[in-house]
Amino acid sequence: MKIKLDVDCTAEEARRFLGLPDVQPMQESLLKEVQERISANIKAMDAKAMIDAWLPTAIKGFEQFQQWFTQFAARSGERK
Repeated sequence: MKIKLDVDCTAEEARRFLGLPDVQPMQESLLKEVQERISANIKAMDAKAMIDAWLPTAIKGFEQFQQWFTQFAARSGERK
């Protein structure tokens, strides 16, 4: 026996019907706190510190791309 039931309701209506707690105020509070922390960290970090933190990662990614391209070029030159 198979029963199919389609319910047309909003997420808010479903939450209330199932008796789930309303966590939207908590989510908004946490999001505001995260935004404040990110803003404070960005303001505290000067341009030189940001470059020093991000540059090694960018260089490593470029090196990996070069290795991939070299391997691809070597394989394309091989004859079968």
